[in-house]
Amino acid sequence: MTIEEAEALPEMSGAMSEGSGRKPREYGAGAANVTACSESSWTEVATRLMEEVVSRGNVMAAYQRVVRNKGAAGIDGMPVGVLEGGIVSPRVEGTPQGGPLSPLLSNILLDEFDKELERRNHAFCRYAADCNIYVQSRRAAERVMTSLTQFLEQQLKLNRVKSAVGRPWERTFLGYSMTFHKKPRLKVTEASVKRLKAGLREIFRRGRGRRLKRVIEESTPKLRGWIAYFRLAEVKGIFEDFDGWIRGKLRCIMWRQWKRPFTRARNLMRRGLTERRAWRSATNERGPWWNSGASHMNDAFRKSFFDKLGLVSLVDRLRRFQRAL
Repeated sequence: MTIEEAEALPEMSGAMSEGSGRKPREYGAGAANVTACSESSWTEVATRLMEEVVSRGNVMAAYQRVVRNKGAAGIDGMPVGVLEGGIVSPRVEGTPQGGPLSPLLSNILLDEFDKELERRNHAFCRYAADCNIYVQSRRAAERVMTSLTQFLEQQLKLNRVKSAVGRPWERTFLGYSMTFHKKPRLKVTEASVKRLKAGLREIFRRGRGRRLKRVIEESTPKLRGWIAYFRLAEVKGIFEDFDGWIRGKLRCIMWRQWKRPFTRARNLMRRGLTERRAWRSATNERGPWWNSGASHMNDAFRKSFFDKLGLVSLVDRLRRFQRAL
């Protein structure tokens, strides 16, 4: 089986499912064949297909296609271009940003760079093409910056926009930074927090017409992955603020969904507020975000309420990770 034949299989399966309404056109003819196949036979077919796809002939054909592409397009023919000014231009050199080949090539090409830093006894930390070097003074940093730039530009093109000399707490590395104390502590950068907030805002914006538990379930993978990555952070204040921001957004969704003052007052009374306070809060004519942070919503929907719904607490998860370290 060749790569072209393997690529044609999804297209054939997609053609069988075409049609409109509850019963596709091939419903009567295809349903009996599908149900007649046992689970073991499907497993055998999938195993045989995988063996043929990863056979030596197919792997060599894929390798030859990579060689012919020269970075201009992906293996599957999808264009992998360069985005400049909102226009995608064909790639003529280099590898796609974020692709698995980029860190591999960086480790190969920068191996001599690592040995040079070790020879000079510099304290450094490098991942793929990102590298931070730590010296005693700014004067020494500028001297090292000049010499290493000359060393790298013998074979590579250095991105001078991202390269700079600065205090350790002014620079970032893989989303981390550090405090300015004599014994510095790791912390999460503001840029990393903003990126996660932007992703969560999209989920919360779609959640205005859905159940709160569904919104929490959709945000859980993002929160779990984010805190697992930043489990080495030692400054906890940013996680406490983030937890409060998330709960505020969820309270804001509830306030929007209730819409009418009567519904708001009734739900606040169900959560234990007095009738007088519930009606005063429901008719305050303030916006949803203000009410989400007001005392009546905080008293009615505390952290324990969201914990029961399955909301990931970044602070609790961080403590659990650090106890395991």
